[in-house]
Amino acid sequence: MELWIATGNKGKVTEYKILLNELADLKIFTQADLPSFTPRPEDGKTFLDNARIKAKTLRAVKNNVYVLGEDSGLEVEGLNNLPGIHSARYAGPKASDSENVSKLIKMMTLKPMNNRNAKFVASVVVYTPTGEEWVFTGEMKGTIAHKPAGVHGFGYDPVFIPEGQTQTLAELGAGYKTQHSHRSQAVKQFLERLKASM
Repeated sequence: MELWIATGNKGKVTEYKILLNELADLKIFTQADLPSFTPRPEDGKTFLDNARIKAKTLRAVKNNVYVLGEDSGLEVEGLNNLPGIHSARYAGPKASDSENVSKLIKMMTLKPMNNRNAKFVASVVVYTPTGEEWVFTGEMKGTIAHKPAGVHGFGYDPVFIPEGQTQTLAELGAGYKTQHSHRSQAVKQFLERLKASM
């Protein structure tokens, strides 16, 4: 069974391979495995819109297989839920993870805020080989640290402290993330639906 994931983000691909490893007969591919692929602009208004854009664009090239599109990001209450759908491009179109994190910390320092509550959100859209659309969502609540800490993960992991924890995701490591992250919640729902349909 083939699953094609519409992402160029190596961190996400690594996490998906870990999260989906219980399906021994599942072969995972990404858009990078195609000889040529041009992603469409992610111009949706929500995570779900963008996940659907990614999945549909890849499905136009790869049908008769499972195709997964995901959009995820960080919403910070004190910043009116920014960076939100702009999480990957918060500091600019080609911004690195560290540049995005730096901008986030800077924005939260410009006007000191007591409310550091935040959540990671993931929206996942899967198209089945027959064209049925499945939608899954996951959330992980927490707070934003005052400075980055830890070396694991990617994106905003060095400044996100999950609810009930004192360390950042980047300190807690892959094992914690595999169990509790917004992405793992959405993938668990996908696995349940996939097994039920087999």
